Amino acid sequence: MNIDRELDARGLNCPLPILKAKKALADMSSGQVLKVIATDSGSIRDFQAFAKQTGNELLQQETAGPDYVSVLRRR
Repeated sequence: MNIDRELDARGLNCPLPILKAKKALADMSSGQVLKVIATDSGSIRDFQAFAKQTGNELLQQETAGPDYVSVLRRR
């Protein structure tokens, strides 16, 4: 998968990972892909809800050790 931008949101608690991702996506072009790495376990469900509400596509989610990774495509 081609990642256009990566956002390190480790150590941030809700709602900061979502807010930072929203800001990053606003600076990206339609179709570009953002990878967000967070340590907040709630970020998995938060990004699912965020994608539904905003129309951005949630491409992938995974847990990698202490990190929760979400990959979104800008609408």
